[in-house]
Amino acid sequence: MSKKLLVIGYVWPEPTTTAAGCRMQQLLETFLIFGHEITFASTASKTEYSLDLEKMGITGISVQLNHSSFDDFVKELSPDIVLFDRFMVEEQFGWRVAEFAPNAIRILNTEDLHALRKAREEAKKTGKPFEIDDWKNHPTTLREVASIYRCDISLMISTFEMEILQQELHIPSNLLLHLPFMVDVSAISEAKYIPFEARNGFVGIGNGKHAPNVDAIKVLKHEIWPRIQKQLPNAEIHIYGAYLPQQVNEMHYPKSGFYVKGWAENVDTVLKNAKVLLAPIQFGAGIKGKLLDAMRTGTPSVTTTIGVEGMHGEQPWNGTITDNWDDFAQAAVELHQNQEPWEKAQQKGVELLQTFYDKTLLQNQLLERVNQLSESLETHRQCNFIGKLLQHQTMASTKYMAKWIEEKNRG
Repeated sequence: MSKKLLVIGYVWPEPTTTAAGCRMQQLLETFLIFGHEITFASTASKTEYSLDLEKMGITGISVQLNHSSFDDFVKELSPDIVLFDRFMVEEQFGWRVAEFAPNAIRILNTEDLHALRKAREEAKKTGKPFEIDDWKNHPTTLREVASIYRCDISLMISTFEMEILQQELHIPSNLLLHLPFMVDVSAISEAKYIPFEARNGFVGIGNGKHAPNVDAIKVLKHEIWPRIQKQLPNAEIHIYGAYLPQQVNEMHYPKSGFYVKGWAENVDTVLKNAKVLLAPIQFGAGIKGKLLDAMRTGTPSVTTTIGVEGMHGEQPWNGTITDNWDDFAQAAVELHQNQEPWEKAQQKGVELLQTFYDKTLLQNQLLERVNQLSESLETHRQCNFIGKLLQHQTMASTKYMAKWIEEKNRG
């Protein structure tokens, strides 16, 4: 008999518009490979970009927030595993799962540390350098870390975030699993890449609902592109992304070679025909799906220290890392114009994929950890005293707040 996995999504996954959507699709595909029967539930509304779960053999269910109907639903489903998509979802539904499906393994898919992203954005707005204490003292950090403790395992996409959780907050390693984006490296072949001479131009990618992406596009428009244009007056950059705000769409100016194209149905097609991806990311968290997509398609990139954080260990990057806009633009021009360094950068991308993002290896690590939890769940929870404490307190507070809201809505 196959095991049951319940995924409670913050949104319905959109793999063609967000890196988070790609991440969720990878997790769903992985658990299908493991042989799980999957139900995906969400309080959100579907969009035109939402993944076709039915086509994957996954049952999609709409659930209500602060409503006891979920209790009956999860009790009847009796899942073996419940995966919360982001800490906010665990806050909303974690206590209900703990009460009505107590034997289910609780997994938190963090996507990234939201508090880290918020703290960096706030530091940038005030014009002061970000310090790790800004994150440690951020109110969202308390919420995120509490969620991590209440779950049996949390999936961390970034090695940097693994490090700060353990070194700065002393979270036990057995509550965390490093699981970055997963790539089928067997399908990666330099021989299949479109060659240097057949490519042209620059590309920028970013979902418009994500503040770090909008900021990066502004930097491209006002800082990077004028510098590149001085050396390459006939060059073009094409900006792609779903949900781009009006302020970005208004940057479209073909006379200067700056094209705002909007949503790209197939990001691989866009990337594999460009010479260089530009990603001047100034704040954020997690790891960047666009940079990984560039590696997969054999496209070198120029980005920042925040851009590459948690992505390449001690290995060389597949392009250039700099936080200086003059150097950024110069590196972009050199990669665009010179075949030898471009091909070397492409090769480094292949090496990074093989070292850190091998899907088969990562899936095996996830399966091994899930099996370990399944065999010793009670012992694992007994050792997590802080998690037990937080679960008790959450059950006492969140539960009755939710019941109050439900009664209020009824009235």
